[in-house]
Amino acid sequence: MTDGTSFSSGRLLVVAFEGWNDAGEAASGAVRALKELLDLVPIAQVDPQEYFDFQFNRPQVVQDEEGHRLIEWPGATIYGPREPRSAGAPLAEDAHLSVSGDNGGNVFLLLGTEPSRNWKAFTAEILDTARQAGVQGIVMLGALLADVPHTRPISVFATSESAAVRKELGIERSTYEGPVGILSVIAEAADAIGIPTVSVWASVPHYVHSAPSPKATLALIDRLEEMVDVTIPRSDMVDEAAAWEAGIDALAGEDEEMAAYIEQLEQARDTVDSPEASGEAIAQEFERYLRRGDGREGREGKADGRPPEDPRRPRD
Repeated sequence: MTDGTSFSSGRLLVVAFEGWNDAGEAASGAVRALKELLDLVPIAQVDPQEYFDFQFNRPQVVQDEEGHRLIEWPGATIYGPREPRSAGAPLAEDAHLSVSGDNGGNVFLLLGTEPSRNWKAFTAEILDTARQAGVQGIVMLGALLADVPHTRPISVFATSESAAVRKELGIERSTYEGPVGILSVIAEAADAIGIPTVSVWASVPHYVHSAPSPKATLALIDRLEEMVDVTIPRSDMVDEAAAWEAGIDALAGEDEEMAAYIEQLEQARDTVDSPEASGEAIAQEFERYLRRGDGREGREGKADGRPPEDPRRPRD
């Protein structure tokens, strides 16, 4: 970062949106887990009327604690620490401490639904709030559907357009070309005004796309800890991830075709992870299994058939 502050020690905004960028609800689940641990208050909310199509993202009827029925509108909220630290101050002297109001004063959160329209105005509003809050870096969390087995560790890919951040965090630059979501729009605009960004994506097995994936949420949290320099207690998430995997194992045990397909994905993943595999062999095997879906990712994962953002191709 230009002022000499490392990416992870400055004020950070962690971002996740429900919808297209959030396979298995993994990204929004990770940010919600962080929100539950930090002493945060809303500092800005967008006007739903300006950015959402209510026939596409419909309002929901809910009941409050007193039993009153309320309409909840789709939207996006930025949360900030109740007692922010000075910009650039270390987040915690000991990274092994649990998150609390004492050491969370550099972490801001943006959580909401991906807007339906006016993305440029939406992005400008978000970044204006971020600059006023003294945010020095942004972490984008997303999750995509992919041909990966649920029985192996969830793959997490981190990329950045900032050479300084790539060097600091040991990550690469994405070469993905194709349709994008609001995360990419915010990232490009932030980089243009001098706020470095990191995009972190988890790969969620496409054959269980309709259910939340606690294992993917946990994988994002593992990576997020390194970004924000805190330890996030896992509470019940480890047990939930194990139950999720066991449930899919049970389904596969009753479906020979599904079990055979998962075995193929396992072989492909093990080939990629093998220390003996050459770079060319890894690329060929990985591409073969990624292409095997013949567009299934879009048909099963998204109602409109759009492919998810894919940062899987790092640039040397």
